Amino acid sequence: MKVFVTGATGFIGTSLVRELLNRNHTVVALARSAESEKKIIALGQNIQILRGSLKDLDVLRKGASEADCVAHLGFIRNYKNFAESCYIDREATLAMLDSLKGSHKGFIYSNGTLVLERGKLGKETDIKKPSGVAAIRAETEDPALIYREKGVRVSIVRLASIVHGKGDNAFVPALIDIAKKSGISGYIEVGQNALPAVARDDAARLYQLVVEKGRAGGIYHGVAEQAVKTYDIAKAIGELLDVPLVSIDSAKAQGHFDILADFFSANIPVSSGITRSELNWEPKEPELVDDICSDYRP
Repeated sequence: MKVFVTGATGFIGTSLVRELLNRNHTVVALARSAESEKKIIALGQNIQILRGSLKDLDVLRKGASEADCVAHLGFIRNYKNFAESCYIDREATLAMLDSLKGSHKGFIYSNGTLVLERGKLGKETDIKKPSGVAAIRAETEDPALIYREKGVRVSIVRLASIVHGKGDNAFVPALIDIAKKSGISGYIEVGQNALPAVARDDAARLYQLVVEKGRAGGIYHGVAEQAVKTYDIAKAIGELLDVPLVSIDSAKAQGHFDILADFFSANIPVSSGITRSELNWEPKEPELVDDICSDYRP
């Protein structure tokens, strides 16, 4: 199968490319620079490069229409203007989907489990109830799913709030950096709120399975651990850095965690039971707390 991958140089994307190559698929990877192209080519053979960015809609249409399946993992992470990043993502997504109308080819849209209602165990069949910045990105899911009625095998992969592993440059490293600078590893109030987690390579294997077996309209949760308490995350970071574990009053959370405060205070346990059953996906990488103590060592 020829698979067009956006975000191929990203944290999950590089692992996905390896998984696809190991399954004898041909990968067409979007690369925005010579540096990105070099990084992708180093991943293995059977890789073709398509130069462009998520703003180059004609390039995206070409990549999508000439492939058997699209794995759309690319996203511009501009947290200072997240709405603009979501707008670019939506335009890119719809451009690719429009080029696939009537083809019955596969298209995987990536989102996060933050689109689910807080405070209850989220399932693949639940209605979205996003809040905060997650609400902006969630707006693309429904327009994407409409294309299943237009002859596209559209699937959604919702990734756990925390994707971890060697090479991570997102949530866990940001918490570690805060702990280094403040001299403490903090959690909010009693730290009993919980977030879902998945290892990078387990997430990549899920994408590979959706490429091969995902159904039109399928919603899949990339979740290995459905509820990791933030106290346990902070404790692992404290032990990693040998700094005190300290409770942060919710009123002071913004000052301590900055833009991570809302995220780290969320309580969103998430199930992946339907995903595992339908695709026979079984996570096998180390769990988050164990991973913090190994892959995140200075």
